[in-house]
Amino acid sequence: MGEFELISHYFAAASCAQAGEGVALGIGDDCALLQAPAGEQLAISTDTLVSGVHFPESPDPFLLAQRALGVSVSDLAAMGAVPIGFTLALTLPSAEPDWLQEFARGLDQMAQHCAIRLIGGDTTRGALSLTLTVFGRVPIGLALTRTGAQVGDLLCVGGELGDAAGALPLVLGQRQADPAVAEPLLARYWSPIPQLDLGLTLRGKATAALDISDGLLADCGHIAAASGVELLIEQAQVPISSALLAFVGESAAHQCALSGGDDYRLAFTLPALYLADLRLAGWPIRVIGRVVAGQGVTLLDSQGQPVQLPRSGYQHFGSASD
Repeated sequence: MGEFELISHYFAAASCAQAGEGVALGIGDDCALLQAPAGEQLAISTDTLVSGVHFPESPDPFLLAQRALGVSVSDLAAMGAVPIGFTLALTLPSAEPDWLQEFARGLDQMAQHCAIRLIGGDTTRGALSLTLTVFGRVPIGLALTRTGAQVGDLLCVGGELGDAAGALPLVLGQRQADPAVAEPLLARYWSPIPQLDLGLTLRGKATAALDISDGLLADCGHIAAASGVELLIEQAQVPISSALLAFVGESAAHQCALSGGDDYRLAFTLPALYLADLRLAGWPIRVIGRVVAGQGVTLLDSQGQPVQLPRSGYQHFGSASD
């Protein structure tokens, strides 16, 4: 099967590749054409996932597609952006019809969940890797960024942390667990659901935000550096799921939640006056600390005393403790 036949058969015909709002021209020409409404800006982000680095070798193609698109769209959620479209550059060792069919099905399912359109891309032969570029729109002046945290703000997260990192022994086939424990952990790894609606709700409220991809401590460090403040994190307030606790125990669960990465929950700073209304509306917001004058990130124990930071997060071109 040739490249253009592959694209036409598995991707161009998918539901997520059809015309939609914001897409003036999709797959089939040299470029896609996007249309942002007056008064709005485009939000653009690119992610590359490589076999053996970002996911295990010989992955389930349906789950791989879900993961690849979910983690990419999460960047739009972190900016408070509405998804428009995405491109996919897919490098494959070979064109296996069954594999491609399942990959396309997983991609389409996640795309429809996120209301985002496939608008183009490329295919080539080589070691398995995926590069996705996502496009969204956000009103001018309302994009959530990392630079606005203010002294006195609350530090919040959009739900339980650490499940995806805790799932790694299951993903790699190193351990097994009862379905009641294994399934929610594996779902958080393979099918991360971007917090798009929460990102939209935080427009005009949150002073800084990002999605947690490299670990809570490492990513909060990005907010602290960009905003010129210090973030205090109360370890006892970091939310951890019962499944993670049952699978790895309390000590390892805290390590996963603080440093494990792959959560794709939103972390954000918020003036206290907004908290009650957001919780009343049912948003899964947990306050885990506060913003103070200073720099960096400080982890506090149950008595409010600083504790030594565990490994802060993953970096591709540095040691884990950098």
